[in-house]
Amino acid sequence: MAACSSSSPATEEEITLKVKWTGKEYTVRVCADDTVGELKRRICELSIDLNKSSLKFTMIGTTEEDLIVDPVDSPEILDDFELAQEEAIDTKDMHVNKQKLTRRINHFKVEIQNPCRQGKKLLVLDIDYTLFDHRSTAENPLQLMRPYLHEFLTAVYAEYDIMIWSATSMKWITLKMSQLGVLDNPNYKITACLDHLAMITVQTASRGVFDCKPLGLIWAQLPEFYSASNTIMFDDLRRNFVMNPQNGLTIKPFRKAHANRDSDQELVKLTQYLLAIAELDDLSHLDHNKWESFSEDNGKRRRHK
Repeated sequence: MAACSSSSPATEEEITLKVKWTGKEYTVRVCADDTVGELKRRICELSIDLNKSSLKFTMIGTTEEDLIVDPVDSPEILDDFELAQEEAIDTKDMHVNKQKLTRRINHFKVEIQNPCRQGKKLLVLDIDYTLFDHRSTAENPLQLMRPYLHEFLTAVYAEYDIMIWSATSMKWITLKMSQLGVLDNPNYKITACLDHLAMITVQTASRGVFDCKPLGLIWAQLPEFYSASNTIMFDDLRRNFVMNPQNGLTIKPFRKAHANRDSDQELVKLTQYLLAIAELDDLSHLDHNKWESFSEDNGKRRRHK
């Protein structure tokens, strides 16, 4: 059971909840405008098993076990939205959103699986529709893998450390990446994997609240290796970049794998782009919306040398 209470350290935007579980009382702080998903993340951070019936919360949603099944009859979310540049800047600079990021930095730890390499840039990759078609069905998960995935990761690993960040559970990330042969590939290493617990819920003027992936979490915990000047993130949903719009590249979604796997060349072209910009000291001034024209211009310059 949960009850609201006030606490002096809490800010004006925060509410303190008392969660009772197996006779023990836990404190969970949420912001007044947080979603139920954010509340669930906070409870998960306490290592409380939400699947046990004695917890007096009614949770509506999908269990981790069902997430692994990836039901194909669920409707696809095809629409994404783009905030105006001015609002995107305002959103990342809003005090309440900065406060949420600070709290996530303090409560979530990036678990390093393979050592960060000094002097390398950082590539952060989404999974669903970026590396893998999670809605189509197949006897073998490799049939749903985006074409040239391993060639792409092998090539860019020469210049970039690689992290995986998915809006799903760590169990799902580990399962899918293992099935695709990403986590134990001899040609490249994955530095870290981040799941939905690392995300934050942000507030915007025109789109209300939604979850996003703040790269500031990584930069704050690993400042000796990564920053805004050497990081790029790929995701098929541009809203995930709202806290770091200058560092995001919206990748073309890989859907309907059986029909598109023979023609999809996105990772081939993005390999060329990443290797071209790896020569730059600072990536933060680039407009990743124009990555295709950058690759073409860079290729022409190389041919004329």
